[in-house]
Amino acid sequence: MIRKSTDVRQVEIKSAVLAIIFRDGLKKVSTKNIAKEVGISEGSIFRHFASKNEIILSIMDDVISDLIESLRRISLESTPPPERLYKYLCRTITYLIENKGITILLFSEASYENDERLITKLNNIFNNQKQFAGKIVSDGIAMGTWDESISVEDFSSLYMGIPIT
Repeated sequence: MIRKSTDVRQVEIKSAVLAIIFRDGLKKVSTKNIAKEVGISEGSIFRHFASKNEIILSIMDDVISDLIESLRRISLESTPPPERLYKYLCRTITYLIENKGITILLFSEASYENDERLITKLNNIFNNQKQFAGKIVSDGIAMGTWDESISVEDFSSLYMGIPIT
């Protein structure tokens, strides 16, 4: 039997973590359950990731490269702000639906793990989302599309409250 590459196994392991979180909850994420989900031995997980936290960090890196980067690009487009806002919201919701378990992970894992790297990465994700959403709204206000009485900060906070589970 041909052994799968580390890149392939890492994707499988991260997918397994998200599937377990979505189906069974965070408390069921253990190396035993991850290994069972992927169909490998528990020890094999550590050939691909140094620890469970490294798996979580890698998932957060995926969120940054797959979601946050696309949101940044949308916020910088030259299209009208209402169109950008629509695309921004659609992209966010689509990503969260396609990556079941990610909202549970992002909204709970870093807060109780006391791992500074997880907390820093999570804050980076949230701050970027708020910043990019705020830019679109600010652009719309500046162009006269939306009323200047709209609070960009309040809108950005409202946007952050749309997690899909």
